[in-house]
Amino acid sequence: MNSESEFSWIIAKDFVDQAVLYNTGKHLSDIEIMVIQGAWEGKTYDDIARIYGYSVEYLNKDVGNKLWHKLSEYLGERVTKKNFKEALRRAWNQQIYTSFNTTKIPFPEGSVAKNSPFYVKRSDIESLCNETVMKPGALIRIKAPELMGKTSLMNRILNYAAKHNYQIVYLDLKSVDKEILTHLEKFLRWLCCMVGRQLNLENRLNDYWDIEILGSNDNCTVYFEEYLLTEINSPVVLGLDEVDRIFPYTEVVEDFFGMLRSWHEKGKIFKIWEQLRLVIAHSTEIYIPLDMNQSPFNAGIPVELGEFDAKHIKDLSCLHGLNWNDTQVDELMKMVGGHPYLVRLAMYYVSSLKVMLKQLLQEASTEAGIYSNHLRRYLKILQQVPDLAQALKQVVTSPEPVELDPMQIYKLHSMGLVQRHDNHVTPRCHLYREYFQRVLI
Repeated sequence: MNSESEFSWIIAKDFVDQAVLYNTGKHLSDIEIMVIQGAWEGKTYDDIARIYGYSVEYLNKDVGNKLWHKLSEYLGERVTKKNFKEALRRAWNQQIYTSFNTTKIPFPEGSVAKNSPFYVKRSDIESLCNETVMKPGALIRIKAPELMGKTSLMNRILNYAAKHNYQIVYLDLKSVDKEILTHLEKFLRWLCCMVGRQLNLENRLNDYWDIEILGSNDNCTVYFEEYLLTEINSPVVLGLDEVDRIFPYTEVVEDFFGMLRSWHEKGKIFKIWEQLRLVIAHSTEIYIPLDMNQSPFNAGIPVELGEFDAKHIKDLSCLHGLNWNDTQVDELMKMVGGHPYLVRLAMYYVSSLKVMLKQLLQEASTEAGIYSNHLRRYLKILQQVPDLAQALKQVVTSPEPVELDPMQIYKLHSMGLVQRHDNHVTPRCHLYREYFQRVLI
């Protein structure tokens, strides 16, 4: 049991901030900290208002009441301005924060739910995307290697649009049957059908599809222009996730992406096409040569997701009930950088399965480590492209940055395996250096 003298204002503030961060995904606001500190020091709302220049009514009803209500929910007892200090001390002594954290931590797989506190906001990127999707004929391109958060970001863009009364459609191309993906007309009819379903519109493909005169792209465009976009009275945001699923199918990919590019260009000219906003996500792990005038990948707003920084990781450690110091954050980042999935997987094992961080890092690049499946997936890809495997072997065995062929740099960087330094590259993280030094030699 901790003594009363140990429970200082600084500890109390950090404790409350962690609880709020875990439950809402946001830190305490400045005004909430002012109210808590004033109450901690025994000040009245009149005193706090006089010090900070706010009205007493605002501090009491708008800030204070909501704050005490939130803390009541988080701590599992009724919290007021008068008793909050004792309530916090009891929770701190009993380590309640750690206990409710570790029982709610989900395994890090797939996208992060839109209301999850474990979603890490990239404020500048999200603001740009939210601002862009409101514009007529917008096109947003989200690119990053796998497991970097593309789908999670797309879901939040769609959710933002829905809050503004836009119609939203989400299609995951990873779920489409291969038989459909290999045939352009089947694929575009599938696209029209699925968009119509999510817009709650009747399937009228047979009324608009003219195979005698029009090609598949033209038929699909007509269906959108004369039916789908005409039948609704608000903008539509079409989210196409995992579009790299169709990269290998040359009979489909060029025509399909050319059509998307033409839709985006139509949005600059025609009123009806202003209604359509496109959000495309792809992992850039496969290079496809497309005519630059037909490709959607050199149009619209590009969004490239990067790694978490040290502050992101420290906040995540709090959400996992770990409350790591800077040294522990640095140790994890030296091994895996700020890769979102690799970071969260480590925290899941440490917090939920009680694996020691030191042991986890020692085993990280081995077959017994928690990253073995992730690493073997990359190895399988590289084994199918020997030249690329040989290029990565040069990188991981060299203590200095390595100069490679520009296309090799592009492919390895797109896969997320290297970092670029002008015309040279180094391994993205120590995990990849250790593992591929062993398996590629």
